[in-house]
Formats: sequence, structure tokens, C-alpha cells
Amino acid sequence: MDQKVFFITPPFTQLNTPYPATAYLKGFLNTLGVAAGQADMGMEVILSLFSPAGLKRLFAAVAQSGVRLSANGRRIVQLSDVYCSTIGPVIDFLQDKNPTLAHSICTGNYLPEASRFNQLADLEWAFGAMGIRDKARHLATLYLEDLSDLIVEAVDPHFGFSRYAERLGRSAASFDALDAALRGPLSFIDELLLELLATRIVTEKPTLVALSVPFPGNLYSAFKCGQWLKEHYPEMKVCLGGGYANTELRGIRDPRVFDYVDFITLDDGEAPLVNLLEYLEGKRPVDFLKRTFVRLGDEVVYCNASLQPDYKQIDVGTPDYSGLRLDEYLSVIEIANPMHRLWSDGRWNKLTLAHGCYWGKCTFCDISLDYIRTYEATTAVVLVDRMETIMRQTGQNGFHFVDEAAPPALMREVALELLRRKLSVTWWTNIRFEKSFTADLCRLLAASGCIAVSGGLEVASDRLLNLIKKGVTVAQVAKVAANFTEAGIMVHAYLMYGFPTQTAQETIDALEVVRQLFALGIVQSGFWHQFAMTAHSPVGMDPAAFKVKKVTEAVGAFAHNDMEHTDPTGTDHERFSAGLRKSLFNYMHGICFDFPLQEWFDFKVPRTGVEPDYIEHELLHYPEKELKPGAKIVWLGDKPVLQRQQRQKKGKSFTVTQLVVYTRREELKIAVDEQDGAWLETRLPLLQPVGEKVYSYAVLAEDYQAATGRDFESLWQGPVVDELRQLGLLAL
Repeated sequence: MDQKVFFITPPFTQLNTPYPATAYLKGFLNTLGVAAGQADMGMEVILSLFSPAGLKRLFAAVAQSGVRLSANGRRIVQLSDVYCSTIGPVIDFLQDKNPTLAHSICTGNYLPEASRFNQLADLEWAFGAMGIRDKARHLATLYLEDLSDLIVEAVDPHFGFSRYAERLGRSAASFDALDAALRGPLSFIDELLLELLATRIVTEKPTLVALSVPFPGNLYSAFKCGQWLKEHYPEMKVCLGGGYANTELRGIRDPRVFDYVDFITLDDGEAPLVNLLEYLEGKRPVDFLKRTFVRLGDEVVYCNASLQPDYKQIDVGTPDYSGLRLDEYLSVIEIANPMHRLWSDGRWNKLTLAHGCYWGKCTFCDISLDYIRTYEATTAVVLVDRMETIMRQTGQNGFHFVDEAAPPALMREVALELLRRKLSVTWWTNIRFEKSFTADLCRLLAASGCIAVSGGLEVASDRLLNLIKKGVTVAQVAKVAANFTEAGIMVHAYLMYGFPTQTAQETIDALEVVRQLFALGIVQSGFWHQFAMTAHSPVGMDPAAFKVKKVTEAVGAFAHNDMEHTDPTGTDHERFSAGLRKSLFNYMHGICFDFPLQEWFDFKVPRTGVEPDYIEHELLHYPEKELKPGAKIVWLGDKPVLQRQQRQKKGKSFTVTQLVVYTRREELKIAVDEQDGAWLETRLPLLQPVGEKVYSYAVLAEDYQAATGRDFESLWQGPVVDELRQLGLLAL
């Protein structure tokens, strides 16, 4: 093909790492030999704005705006020279290019401070044990947020570091407000964006610009890019896709949208993109596009007659991050929540273990949509090959697997493959708290580099978890969380309130469960969010089955996803928001576990019906998973050494046999008899994840019986193997 595609992620997503959609599609086009470039325009705007020249331009715009500033805004303007002189070093510091600046920042005499610095009360808790660089990173983040407040107040009310004009895009049933904003005068941020876009278009010379819109906060600036391209390069084609289109724009009918873009594609982008390129080359009629909206005359038409199937995951290639300014992203620390920190601090290579969700049953989730419904995994070998390629390309060995829910079996195989190749990586992902995550599997994942998992406890009520079809119980979540925590892997719980028919009693009982999980230290991070009914979830598609009612039946001509609803059988969920957030904030600090739950609310709430030792009791009585003959047995330790020592006691000489195991911290000696010691010395090295062969429990039992004439079960259940299992002998 003679086409050139230029992928754009519009402002704004993340400061610390690129959103991966454009890298996925660029990597795919590489397999076809199609030229492609990419840009994170959000990052480019941020770097242009937060520079000495950018701040001078900002302060000039504030002066010209005529806006009557607040006392906080006036303070920032009065300190404009200090901001302009410090911004360059601060950005270098947040890019890890100027680490020694941390000392100056932490003196309290280097950064100018405005209202964001009023929230420093818990700095000692958050960073006292972490070190000066993390504290400085948080202070530098507050410094940037002060400047952000000035931007919002004086020159661009839509500005936000991880979203832009989000209000205009969120569940906008009508295109009217967005269209009016787009046709209005350029904002300060618009001007920066379009100047940078103009430069990139001259450099890239694309025939097709593809705008990736993952969130509502990217939508306005995506259309702004499309509007500018239509005005200055009318011959250039513009398409829009991504998570926002996939969920919100499936029923788009407003033809005005296509004043800004030529095409909107849905779901996986690879096949629609190939078909679109063929159409632009005259090799395919418009109605034979794949999952693509176009405007024909004055009508929006959905073209999906293509016979080309979607590409298999094994055929989509390795994500290609080239062309992105990878060494210029900013590692910021916005809040002290441990899991949220991972989102904003550090450069993570984003990758997917499998397409879709292997569970695909949760009733609050958009399980009718392709990105969740169609589950397809690839192999561990292919995944780790891709990881190695990305590590060479980016120079970073941190990975965030962005799956809806990472499949446990595939996680196990990826972990074994990482250990087999002796790759040093750090990774985290999202999971379901299912019973497959045994203590041994969690220890294997930790050994391969897993540092954190996040998963949905949701409403922390067995009745409601069953209604959600989550496939887990509260006791099961507690056990799995404990397994991860004991393996040294941080656990973040997604928490939900306001699910249909949830009562005030159930909300308070859920809070008590959460209190106990944090008090026992088996969950370290969490976040409450209020249930939202979406059009493509089972609740949204059949509200009556969940005893809720739609507020309106009307479907707009633009976006359609979030649906207003009433819950006649439930409670006033909004009242609980502040108390749930405040209690969780304290629990994450490790304090206030002895506060009565009533203390968190300014209205009367029921007493909890949950016993104060409920979680502890469930953990003590949780049934152990039965070991199956086909279980894989893996040894994570080094090669043991059998030592024999002659000893004297009461005038008699005897031999003591010990199996010596060397760990990274110490040398441990386990007393064994001669036969068992000799067998273990030769067999444990065979169980290391270094070759392709993996031994099962049944195979080992047969081998042990043949070598010693003994029953393997007695060895496996005995004290020797018990000690070895503490040192890394795993049954998977």
C-alpha cells in the first residue's frame, strides 16, 4: 500500500506513560509493511506548556484574559518569575534526568507554593519510609497542579492533566454542546495543540490520520484535531476509534459529527483499518468496509459488509512504541493511594495477555461488547517474545498488563517462561479473585516479577456478588488476597456501592468487611466507586430483572452509554459517598480501625451485622485446594547440596545427613535420611523452570517409588517437604 497512517492520541491521558492503542496498531501495520507514525499529542502539549517559554506565554495570556483572579491565582502570577525559572529543572527531575534536585525541593525553599500545598498533612505517613525522591516527586506534582489551577481559572476551564473537556464528552446524548464548543474561539490549550499538530503533519505527511479516543476526556481535542485537518488539509482523511467510540458511539446518527472526521470505526481496529486503507486506494467499495460509520449525503451509514475476519491475536504483531518521546514522560505522584501511584509513577510498557474477558458474566459490565465478549488468548512464548522486543525498543522492563481480567493459567505459563529465560521484569495486572490463585501460584508470580494486582471485591456482600454473577464469595476474595499479600504482592480492591437493590444495611456490612480486610493487612489499597448503569451491560439491557427503572427511554443521536436510573427497592446511595471515601482513606493509612462505623457518616446508619472476626474466621476455616496428580511441581531455589557429617554421642559414632539450600539471604540446613536426601539432591534441580520439561506430582511419585521403594505421599506430607515448600517448592 502507498498509504501513510499517522496515529494520534489526543490530549490528555497519562503523564507517565503512553496509552498503548496507537503502539498496538503501529505494530500491526509493521507486519503488513504499511508506513505509520504516531504521537501522544497530550504529552507534547504538556512538554510545550510546562517549559520556560510555555509558562511565559501562559502568564501573558492570563494578563490579557481580563479575568478577575482569586487570591490563589494572584499569588501564582506574582511568583511568575520563580515559576519560569524553576519549571525546567522540575520537569527534568520528573523525567529522572535531574535526581539531585530532590534535596532542594524537599528543603521547602525551592518550589513556589500555592493552594495545593495545603494538603501536606500526611506526607510523613506517605513518604517517611520511602525516601526523599518520592517526597520530592509528590511536591513537584503539587507544584504542577497549582499551575493547572491557574490555567483552569484564567485561560481554559476545560484543562486537566489526565482529561480535557471531559464534561463535554461524558454521556453526551446530544452533539449540540460539543459542536458549539468546537465552533467557538480557540482556547489557550487549543492553540498549543494545533501549533504542534501543524508541525507534526508537515513532518509525517500522512494520507490518513487515525485519532485514538480511549476516554471522554480525549474526545473534544480529537474533534479539534479533525476540525483543523479538515480546514487545512481537506484531501487528508481522518478516522476516529478507540474505547470511547466502542462504548458510546455504537448508535451514532448525527451527521454533524462527520464535519470533523470522515470515518468512525468500532471494536478491534486492525481489520477495519486494513479495509479502510483498501477503500482509500479504490480497492474496496464503501459498503464493504468493516464496522465503520461514514456520512453518505446527509445520512450516517454503518458499513459492515466486509467478509474479512478479525485478525487473531497471534497475528497482530508486537506493539511498536517508536516515535513516542519515551524518555520525556513525567513520573508524578498525585495521591498516596498505593495502587493509584503505580498508574502515575514510572514508565510502564502496556501489553495485553489476552483479548477480552475469560469470565465475561458480570452483570454491571459491558459484556455484550466485543472487547469483553470475545475472549482469545495467545501463548506464553509469543507473549514473552513480545516483552523482550518491547524491552529492547523502550529500554524499560516494567509491564502493565491491561487485561479486563488476566487469566490465571496464562499468568502461570508467562511466569514460568520469564523464569525460564531468566528475564528481570516488574509487572502488575488486573485479576478476578478466583480460587485458582493458590498460595503457590502467587509465590510463582512474585518470583517472576509480579508486584501488584487489582481486582473487584465490588459490593463485599455474597448476596450481591451472586446478583452481579461475579463468581466469587467474600471468603474467597479474602483467601486469595491473603495469598497474594503473603507472597509480597500488593492487593488493590475495586469497591462498589449502589448496585441495584443494595440496602443501607448491606452497604454498612460491606464497609465492615473492608475494614477487616485492611485491619488484617491482606488488602493494602482500595477505591470506592458508585454503580453506573450502562447501555451494554445486562443491567442496562434488562433493568426490570434487577428491579431498577430507566429515567428516560430516549436514545440520543450522538453518544449512548451511561443511563440514569432509579432504584425503588434500594437506598439513597449518594448519601454514603463521603463516608465510604473518608473511612477508606484512613484504613489505607493503617488507622481508625477501632472507630465505630457510624463515625464516618453525618446521618444515622444501621449497626453492622458482620461479626468482628468474620474475615479472620473465614481464613482459618477456608478449605485447602486438593492437590491433583497432574499438578506441576516447580522448584524456585538453587541446586541443593547433600552434606554428611560424622558425629559422636555417648561414645558412639553416627552420620548426620543434611540437605543444604542456599537462598538469596541465608543458608538453610534440613535434616534428611540418606535415601530421601540423595533423591532430593538429584531431583530438585530437574524441577527448576529452566527447560521445557515440567514434572507433575504423579510423575515424581512414580519416580520416588522406583528409586526408594517408599510411598511419595509420606515424603510430601512430611517435615522435609514442608520446609522445602517454604523455600520455593511449588505445586501448581
